[in-house]
Amino acid sequence: MQNSEMLSKIGNGKGFIAALDQSGGSTPKALKGYGIEEGAWSNEEEMFGLIHQMRSRIITSPAFSGDKVIGAILFERTMDGQVDGKPVPEVLKERGVVPFIKIDKGLEAEANGVQMMKPMPELDALLTRAKSLGVFGTKERSVINLANREGIAAVVRQQFEVGRQVLAAGLVPIIEPEVNIKSPERTEADQILLEELTKALDALPGDDKVMLKLSIPVQANLFKPLVDHPRVLRVVALSGGYSRADACRELAKNDGMIASFSRALLEDLRHQMSDEEFDRSLGQAIDEIHQASTAKE
Repeated sequence: MQNSEMLSKIGNGKGFIAALDQSGGSTPKALKGYGIEEGAWSNEEEMFGLIHQMRSRIITSPAFSGDKVIGAILFERTMDGQVDGKPVPEVLKERGVVPFIKIDKGLEAEANGVQMMKPMPELDALLTRAKSLGVFGTKERSVINLANREGIAAVVRQQFEVGRQVLAAGLVPIIEPEVNIKSPERTEADQILLEELTKALDALPGDDKVMLKLSIPVQANLFKPLVDHPRVLRVVALSGGYSRADACRELAKNDGMIASFSRALLEDLRHQMSDEEFDRSLGQAIDEIHQASTAKE
C-alpha cells in the first residue's frame, strides 16, 4: 500500500484499528492474560520474545486481514522486528492493514488531575525510522483522571505539540488524551476535553489532519463534532478497561467512532490454544468489534 492508499483506508475504511502496543510495564500483564505466567522468562529479552510471538501469531492469523482490521498500532520493538523473515510493517501492509507506532514513553506522576507524557528526547530519530519502514502514523497517550480544566488544557497542548512534530516528519498522529472510565468526574471531564480539543483543532496551522483516540463518552455522540471536524481524519475509541461486550455495546451508540481496542480484542486468546481454536477466537472478537465500529444503533 502506498501512502495515498493508506490515507484513504484509514479515512474511509469500514473496520477498526487493532492496538498491539502493550509495552514495558504492561507486557507481563498482557502475557498473563495470554496464559503465560511471569516465571516463564528469565530476563527482559525473553519477555519481549514471548510477546513478539503472541503478536506474530495474531498478525499471521487468517482472521487478521484488512477486510475488517484497517490498521494496527505497534510497540517500537514489534515495528523493528520481523515475521516470517519480513519487517512487521511490510507484513501488515501485505495483509491490507495500515501500520502505526506507539511513540510515548509512559506517563508522568499525576498533577492537576492528569498524567502528562514523559519527555521523548529521541522522538525525531524514531519518527525517521518509522517512516523508512513504511509506517503511516503514530499514537501517543496521556491520561485524564479529574475534570480539571487547567490539567486537561495542558494535556491537549502537549499532545498537539507532539502531533505537529509527527506531522512534520510526514506521519499522521493519533492524539490520545484518555479519560479514565473510573473517574468520579468523567462526564465533566468529557465535556472539558471536547472544548479543549475543538480549540486545538481550530488553531492547527496548514491543512494536515490528525486522528483522535478517545475514551467512549458517557453521553452518546458527545464527540460527534470531533468526528465531523475538517481537521480530523478519524476518531477511534479505546476500550479503557471495559470487557469486549461492554466496550462494543457503548461504542455502537457513537456515530462515526470506530474501535482501537487492545485488551477487549485479545481477552479470549490463550497461548495454549491450538491454531484452529486461536483463529476461531480471534475471528469472533474481530467480528464483534467490526460490527460495533460499522453498524451503529
